[in-house]
Amino acid sequence: MGLGKRMAVIVGLVALTGLAAAEELGTIRPAPRPETLVAPDTAETATAKAEEAVPALAAPQATPVAAAPRVPPRDPTRGSVTNMALPRYVSLKGKEGNARRGPGLTHRIDWVFTRAGMPLRITAEYEHWRRVEDADGAGGWVHYSLLSGVRSALVTQDMAEFRAAPRDDADVVFQAERNVVGWLLECDPDWCRLSVEGEKGWVRKAALWGVDKGEVVE
Repeated sequence: MGLGKRMAVIVGLVALTGLAAAEELGTIRPAPRPETLVAPDTAETATAKAEEAVPALAAPQATPVAAAPRVPPRDPTRGSVTNMALPRYVSLKGKEGNARRGPGLTHRIDWVFTRAGMPLRITAEYEHWRRVEDADGAGGWVHYSLLSGVRSALVTQDMAEFRAAPRDDADVVFQAERNVVGWLLECDPDWCRLSVEGEKGWVRKAALWGVDKGEVVE
């Protein structure tokens, strides 16, 4: 073998030897890493992307609730059934009327009115029942069918003088004792004209029960 060929073989061996040594020592640099690495899509990443792609659902709007109508408070001076004034006066229609402890036939009878035409004062209403009281405050619940709107009055003086006109200087036409009942014909603020057993005359309200002071009856 010539000298030139030997030198070429030696150089090749040296190169191979150097390459192997470099690999053992880790001096060969790996290929450069790309500047941006893109991780493969995992199942979790894909789900997140899918959720981002779906537009968010708008929250349902609350339906406005209509305000309950305001019920005005009941006027205590008016009856809950008739809307008529309370208290007010009536008279007993018949000769007898049972006054019960409550508004109904199942309630016990506390009092019995036994005088036809006597004045009574209604203080409360419930369906077909009226709570009434007499001049002494006795009474109870009475069925409305036993009462009349025709007004009467009870004499409360020992001896009341009935006059020809609503004046203290008018002639006395008759007299009536305590507890006499008469029918009211008319009243001005201070005087009332009654019919008592066919007699008619004016008497001061202070001598009567069954009409309010200042009340006008036509």
